[in-house]
Amino acid sequence: MPRMSQVERRVRFGASVAAALGIVLLATAARAGDEGPGRDEQQLPFAMHSAMTDLPTITVGRSDADLIGADNRALQAAVDYVAGLGGGVVLIGEGEYQMRDSLHLRSNVTVRGVRGKTILRKAKAAESPLAMDGDFGEQQITVTNPSGFEVGMGVAVWDDRSGGFHTTVGRITGGRGDTFAIDAPLMADCMVSNDARAATVFPVVSGVDIRGARVEDLVIDGNKEENPYLNGCRGAGIYLYRGFGTVISGCEVRDYHGDGISFQQSNDVTVADCISEGNTHLGLHPGSGSQRPVVRGNVARRNGTDGLFLCWRVRHGSFEDNVLEENGQFGISIGHKDSDNLLRGNTVVRNASNGIFFRNEDEAMAPHRNRLEANVIEDNGREPGTAAIRVRGEPSGLIFEGNVIRDSRTGAEQTQTVGILVEPEVGPIRIGSNAIEAGTVVEDRREAAPAGDSRR
Repeated sequence: MPRMSQVERRVRFGASVAAALGIVLLATAARAGDEGPGRDEQQLPFAMHSAMTDLPTITVGRSDADLIGADNRALQAAVDYVAGLGGGVVLIGEGEYQMRDSLHLRSNVTVRGVRGKTILRKAKAAESPLAMDGDFGEQQITVTNPSGFEVGMGVAVWDDRSGGFHTTVGRITGGRGDTFAIDAPLMADCMVSNDARAATVFPVVSGVDIRGARVEDLVIDGNKEENPYLNGCRGAGIYLYRGFGTVISGCEVRDYHGDGISFQQSNDVTVADCISEGNTHLGLHPGSGSQRPVVRGNVARRNGTDGLFLCWRVRHGSFEDNVLEENGQFGISIGHKDSDNLLRGNTVVRNASNGIFFRNEDEAMAPHRNRLEANVIEDNGREPGTAAIRVRGEPSGLIFEGNVIRDSRTGAEQTQTVGILVEPEVGPIRIGSNAIEAGTVVEDRREAAPAGDSRR
């Protein structure tokens, strides 16, 4: 075959590119015709995307898979490959996978394990004080002890004043001596004088700025004995931040040093048929303006604080048929602007304090118009005089209907001795027909309501 000149090669390359672009443009035009002007397949909900034929699927596992590996790198390679095709399914085989960074979810990608047998285990963390202040927006840290900090690992940076969203979670992208580059700018000044620290801690599964992802049938082992705490606004065993329309189904999160499942600023999230157990802080943590969550059929058991914690501005959610049991504080906690939610058919038992607790918020920030219906609230509290439901602050429009409230224990073991406790500043609420077995059925500390008032 005769050799082509440089000009000929350029012409043929240009023709090839033009042809490829033509194919893409034709496909895009076809999709626009199918789905409406300006709609791009990459932005469609996964339900639409998955309706297409020949959905890309790849297997990853310790053996007998398309990709072979036993840590986060193999899992991430599979997810990123499928994401590059516009979405699809990643099947993870049985066995344990060592996680030195998060499994980062991608839009329109389903990650599915073998229920009860696919285990993602958090690796032992390295931790060190910072040797130099980390400044807001800076993308490097200098630590006093670099042992265990390596390129590719997930990392968190904080100080005593960071709190919630000001903790930074990213990945180490380079290092020299005791100084490491990270792929995320620091969210706040992290000052040595305020005990600034870094540790290789991160969510085991993380979804940030995504749409239409799914996580199914994974076991998350947080290895809490070998990891420091990461706060639930920036991490959890499974964590979403702006993870719109994500579905978390059939997963088990256990022994994470922090929250089990947390999603922040993530609308239309579904968490179904999951177990969050033995984590050091919250079991289930929807928060920070997450709208329309569906949390159904889950178990939050023996977590360090609350079973289900509605954080700030959780609205129009449905929380049904969950079991919240033996948690270290409240079964369910509701607070700052958490309005217009339905809590129905939940079983709230043997938690250390109140079964359901409305936090102390003034009228503008109170959790208004929540409906609690057909829940079983039983055997809660460690101290006599514990209320099954305690309403603090200034909420109004709450409805309590068809709930069963009781303490099945006998004698001194009975601590849930008040059915519903309504504190003085609470606004008009409705306590309908409930089955309450308690020494005090309803303790209303407000002034006597006038006849016809909807408070009762």
